Amino acid sequence: MSADPQIPKRRPAGNRATALSLAVFVAGMVGLAFAAEPLYRTFCQITGFGGTTRTAEAAPRGIADKLITVQFDANVNIQLPWRFRPVQSSVELKPGQEMLAFYEATNLSDKPIVGTAVFNVAPFKAGSYFNKIQCFCFTEQVLNPGESVVMPVTFFVDPDMVADANTADVSTITLSYTFYAADDQSKAARIQADRGAPSAASDSKS
Repeated sequence: MSADPQIPKRRPAGNRATALSLAVFVAGMVGLAFAAEPLYRTFCQITGFGGTTRTAEAAPRGIADKLITVQFDANVNIQLPWRFRPVQSSVELKPGQEMLAFYEATNLSDKPIVGTAVFNVAPFKAGSYFNKIQCFCFTEQVLNPGESVVMPVTFFVDPDMVADANTADVSTITLSYTFYAADDQSKAARIQADRGAPSAASDSKS
């Protein structure tokens, strides 16, 4: 007896449609990520994603009975001729306790420069519990040639961190800042124009 002829199996059209839909979805998400960078930054600040800290108007009333060490770290982008350092290396506080710390920045160049600081905390999982009330990172900083400035940051650790099983083991948090030259150097250019000298913005165009 001859073998029954094999009938080719047809691939369901739904598989092809699903693959096409996934490809369109991925492409759309990539495009959205680039188009909505400010939205992504806001999301990080609200949720603490990626170690991004949160902001608050005041510390909560309750204070947890646990000591947390907050270490301070400072970095400067290679294109910014500033010196930047924490005034204190670390502090100890209890979650819910408001704390004040200071950083110092010095402009080592011969021209005014506008700088802006970005920040995060480690471990990342503590980011949603680390709250800043006031911070120099909220605004751009303009330093004249050779000028030094001491900049405050007021913060607290949310006492809910102690009750969270995912973060209850955290006893040390590192607050890290990195200063960059701001994209908009118009403030520095105006200062230099008043002095009749070339600014950082004009130097970068030459």
